[in-house]
Amino acid sequence: MSRAFVFPGQGAQTIGMGKELAEAYPASRAVFDEVDEALGEKLSSLIWDGEQETLTLTQNAQPALMATSLAAMRALEAEGVSIEAASLVAGHSLGEYSALAAAGALSVADCARLLRTRGEAMQKAVPVGEGAMAAILGLDLAAVREVAEGAAQGEVCQAANDNDPGQVVVSGHKAAVERAVDLAKEKGAKRAMLLPVSAPFHCALMQPAADVMAEALAAVEIKAPAVPVVANVRAEAVSDPDEIRKLLVEQVTGSVRWRESVLYMAAQGVTEAWEIGAGKALSGMIRRIDRSVACRNVGTPGDVVAAKDALNG
Repeated sequence: MSRAFVFPGQGAQTIGMGKELAEAYPASRAVFDEVDEALGEKLSSLIWDGEQETLTLTQNAQPALMATSLAAMRALEAEGVSIEAASLVAGHSLGEYSALAAAGALSVADCARLLRTRGEAMQKAVPVGEGAMAAILGLDLAAVREVAEGAAQGEVCQAANDNDPGQVVVSGHKAAVERAVDLAKEKGAKRAMLLPVSAPFHCALMQPAADVMAEALAAVEIKAPAVPVVANVRAEAVSDPDEIRKLLVEQVTGSVRWRESVLYMAAQGVTEAWEIGAGKALSGMIRRIDRSVACRNVGTPGDVVAAKDALNG
């Protein structure tokens, strides 16, 4: 049986996430301490006792979700489940960084600093109110690309996240994205709605952030991961550190090809996906993409114990 460990992206953050893991496992607690130290602030206090609104700010949500995923991974390791229990790892957008850290390609400290930089750079790339993102439900990728093209009218409007067969997210200039919402409804979308995000991620407007990340990534060590990582922009596995670095830069402006990534993993023989960290969003997407892939979650000490029995069995 082939397994994938998958790591969630932005939107999964909740106050209190990872706290039980940190209380139950010293190795999990150590991850939060390491992230706090790397950032020079008590991000863990915000995650466990702060305001949801502050946690949701991109520059906080990104390192916070990575810390929670890595805390869950360290708890699994404490129970004797190594990253090699998976044949592939993947993550949704920022989750790709979590996957790389879990597979030993990036240190936790470097990962935290990179995600703080990434969050700040993505936020600064486009003034607040100028960009937007919208989820379009019930149209496939080809139809949404047509919608985005029709809505652009000289502005940026792109398919940013191909999440599952019935959910594609568009990103770009606010007016263009609003036009896309109307056009999608005309084309028969079940629903089309603006998302409560603070910047238009994964589109050409993010180029200033990609430039910042190119510089930041050039300065950190990336090792070959213990398990191949399925890259968002490629929807296939990569292991070469230079390739990983290049694709992480492309990822800032490129589409998150999650649907294709899941189909790729299934084609490699993956029959089980374990979502490591906060929430269950990826499990839901995977079920809609390929029902033959069973999904389980690891976000609490109880989940860790259940996973230990299943994965060590």
